[in-house]
Amino acid sequence: MVSEGSWDAATAAAGAVLDAIDLAMGDGPCRSFCAVRPPGHHALRNAAMGFCLFGNVAIGAHYALRRHGVERVLILDWDVHHGNGTQALVEDERQIHFVSMHQWPWYPGTGAADDHGPHGSVWNLPRPAGLPPQDYVSSFIAGIEAAAAGFVPDLVLLSAGFDSLRGDPLGGFTLEPEHVEQLTHYVVDCAERWCGGRVVSVLEGGYDPARLAQGAVTHMRALM
Repeated sequence: MVSEGSWDAATAAAGAVLDAIDLAMGDGPCRSFCAVRPPGHHALRNAAMGFCLFGNVAIGAHYALRRHGVERVLILDWDVHHGNGTQALVEDERQIHFVSMHQWPWYPGTGAADDHGPHGSVWNLPRPAGLPPQDYVSSFIAGIEAAAAGFVPDLVLLSAGFDSLRGDPLGGFTLEPEHVEQLTHYVVDCAERWCGGRVVSVLEGGYDPARLAQGAVTHMRALM
């Protein structure tokens, strides 16, 4: 569904990601959080999907390669849904590695563990609903370590979906804000070792407003 303001909102969302990458690769802050709507990780090349109009993070990854000459980009996605659009838009690019932890089976039905993309540059981490939260944390960290083995990124892009928090009406994961903090600190620590701390985080899902607020604020504080 779109409305009169959808075009402006969607282009501003994608533009915010590009601005954040310009800052990270230039003289601005090395870390940013893009509090944008609509989200992006389901959008396909020629079609909107799952509330998403443009693939904000995927666009940002290609922009970093082409505008800034970045050689390697690592995309991390902890939204409760598989980032099928992001995968579709980056899996043909060997310079981009993509990690998605998501509920399985669940919408959109993609992201099987044996789907590594045509070049082996995709790490899908399907997990059942209702596990202890630390299981999700450990799985995501293991996926990051696997994707970064022999691949030191120049930039980390993060699809921060807070529908992975316990109680979200569109998901069954059990994470709490303290687990968001733990994961964020881990990503930041890795980025400090890899690429001068460059992390651009982009809001994806989150459908309980109070929990979304808790997750986003916790995440921003940890990024700082």
